[in-house]
Amino acid sequence: AGTGLLQEVVYLVSQGADPDEIGLMNIDEQLPVLEYPQPGLDIIKELTSPRLIKSHLPYRFLPSDLHNGNSKVIYMARNPKDLVVSYYQFHRSLRTMSYRGTFQEFCRRFMNDKLGYGSWFEHVQEFWEHHMDANVLFLKYEDMHKDLASMVEQLVRFLGVSYDKAQLESMVEHCHQLIDQCCNAEALPVGRGRVGLWKDIFTVSMNEKFDLVYKQKMGKCDLTFDFYL
Repeated sequence: AGTGLLQEVVYLVSQGADPDEIGLMNIDEQLPVLEYPQPGLDIIKELTSPRLIKSHLPYRFLPSDLHNGNSKVIYMARNPKDLVVSYYQFHRSLRTMSYRGTFQEFCRRFMNDKLGYGSWFEHVQEFWEHHMDANVLFLKYEDMHKDLASMVEQLVRFLGVSYDKAQLESMVEHCHQLIDQCCNAEALPVGRGRVGLWKDIFTVSMNEKFDLVYKQKMGKCDLTFDFYL
């Protein structure tokens, strides 16, 4: 859902860093993954507050400090049609997964909640239920492409960092550079970072089936997504 990209944007904003620094560091050491015993937990224990920690876990499995409002969480959701295409390419690109099934099979598994980390539909709705909590910032991937400046301003306020107008404009430009690098169609299979990616992959029949499942599982939720930009 753009978590990898978000982690780099959050690092830039929170540290006042330059995008060139990202390419020279191991970002997973700066934002270790909570659910990875190694190196995640080992590194987390060594970090000093305020710590930046990444996770893909459902809300209910996150530490109690977060549920109690003592820690902040930034959540990014992406429209599920683009997400399933990007996730498919991700599975195919990793040696540890080496997924070799068809996209149709993968999409069917997604709709039936048969992929890692469980149901996307439950995952996103669970966080959406808390999107008004003071310690939760719920972001949408598509908004990052529509109005990055507003998203950076949201992050600045939420993280409690201080920028003057010139510094803020510079930071927005830095984030633009980072997003352009990450979403370069030549650098990723079928341009995984694009919005509207699904239109190149979905057949009419697949789209109809997906819309039906989406309506069944998200019908009672007032969360909306942009599928076209």
